Amino acid sequence: MKYILVIGDGMSDDPIPTLGGKTPLEYLDLPHFGILAGSETGLCQTVPAGVPAGSDTAILNIFGNDPRECYTGRSVLEAAGVDVTLAPGEVSMRVNLCAVEEVDGRLIIHSHNGGNVEGDEAETLMRDLLADPRFHAAAQKARFTVHVSRTFRHIGVFSDVPADAAFHTTEPHNVLEQAVGDHYPTGAYAEEITGLMQLSHEVLRDHPINRARTQRGQLPANMIWPWGAGRAMQLPSFEGKYGKRGAVISAVPLVWGIAQLMGLPHPHVEGANGDLDTNYQGKVDAALNALKNGDDFAAIHVEAPDEMTHAGDLDKKLEAIHRLDAQVIAPLLSRLPEMGDFRILLLSDHKTLLSTRTHDGKPVPFAIYDSRRPGSPSRLDESTAAQGVWVPEGRDIMARLLEA
Repeated sequence: MKYILVIGDGMSDDPIPTLGGKTPLEYLDLPHFGILAGSETGLCQTVPAGVPAGSDTAILNIFGNDPRECYTGRSVLEAAGVDVTLAPGEVSMRVNLCAVEEVDGRLIIHSHNGGNVEGDEAETLMRDLLADPRFHAAAQKARFTVHVSRTFRHIGVFSDVPADAAFHTTEPHNVLEQAVGDHYPTGAYAEEITGLMQLSHEVLRDHPINRARTQRGQLPANMIWPWGAGRAMQLPSFEGKYGKRGAVISAVPLVWGIAQLMGLPHPHVEGANGDLDTNYQGKVDAALNALKNGDDFAAIHVEAPDEMTHAGDLDKKLEAIHRLDAQVIAPLLSRLPEMGDFRILLLSDHKTLLSTRTHDGKPVPFAIYDSRRPGSPSRLDESTAAQGVWVPEGRDIMARLLEA
């Protein structure tokens, strides 16, 4: 028996007026989602009450780790995903390259990902910022180092942090089109983080790369935004917990980190970028190769629906979900039978709402397909799932997939 988890990040939503009061999942014709829903469908509370709604808390829960017990902050998961190990007294931060604009004397954040900056541009901007004498001196004084990536996502680490230090930061994707000054951090290291954010804008706003991006009609990546403070976290071995060997396929460090901490390999797929044009086929191939080579379990995480929602682009959210149906679920259903019996769990990690462009912690629809009991095709959407099974604890959904 082979077991496959597919997460369509943020694909679940509330009803949208321009879709006739339907959600994207209710509006779209998704035939392969429907095949999966023929065996079992229902709603799952992936984000426990009282826990912030996000991919960090939700995916931890989906993998059987109750975030109410283990969660110490998002960034430590992303740090683990890029092999940054925290020592005692260290606190990690996710450091976004964002796009901001001065309007009437106030900085307004337009994009949490710097207009989706990546590759040489993202790496050069961050390295040039770190090399700037003013920024370098301020970061050194704050005992803050940054591990640079080739995306808008970077990892910062504060050293010698008191055990009782409490950081209070805001997720940039939750405050788009709002004044930056209304969301500077409070609590521990607030002055240092605010100073680094402001200084980064002074250094990056006229950077040649950003001038070129503006000339091309792209948003500039002209400010850093540290958030999601976390201390070292330990998670149980996936194989020890469930008795299954597996692999996790994703394009984002957060998911790599959860896999890393649970002892699951997480091969990087060329062209997998977390955006609408990610390498869907490469992700499917990587998952199937893991299963062919002896693994019992494979997870495929697709970030695109969430990113398109944060961007406020309904058409692209619809397209991202359509591609998940046609380019991930369809080939899985076509190629898995050659390996024998299989079960597939498909769900959204959390809702991401077009109305607010932010995450939401309400229950999400799921389907578990069993090749031994395929049933009649149905639909996987919020209204249909509400008539099905109710899973009140998201930490139980993995065991349900694995028949544990």
